[in-house]
Amino acid sequence: MSQQYAQNPYPAGQPGTADLSQPLYGASFGEAIKRFFKKYATFSGRASRSEYWWYALFNAVVITILYIWMMVSFAGSLDPVTGELTGTSFMFPYALMGLYSLATLVPNIALLVRRLHDGGFSGLLALLVLVPVLGAIAVLVFALLPSKPEGARFDAGAQQQYAPYPPASPQA
Repeated sequence: MSQQYAQNPYPAGQPGTADLSQPLYGASFGEAIKRFFKKYATFSGRASRSEYWWYALFNAVVITILYIWMMVSFAGSLDPVTGELTGTSFMFPYALMGLYSLATLVPNIALLVRRLHDGGFSGLLALLVLVPVLGAIAVLVFALLPSKPEGARFDAGAQQQYAPYPPASPQA
């Protein structure tokens, strides 16, 4: 049977031994969540696919739970006969969802930028999400792509490793 997918060229991460400046390939669910909050606003460096997608799952679960709680509270605040809003019990989960979304906005963007770096792309491609529909699809595809060794240029201290282009020779 032939291999359908390419092998990951990087060793799997060891729990507790990974340096935060390097991506953690093969991160577990808990490790990915811890690294997300430890690297709260770090836009340099890289994030492995496992780091990115484990946090995406966590984020989706939290948002879904808050949304369901908000909708159940909202339905309970409606008068069953007239359909008028009679209570404000839905405001608490609504506020929690808003606070959670605001609190994780910057780290979500930082994680996306680090994931793009790991794929060898510029973090500025994260701005594609501002393009309706197609931009989000493009960013999703970039986030799905495997890691590339040339993404190491975005790591801390990579400027010493990668020299700038030599100056152009003057034309006579």
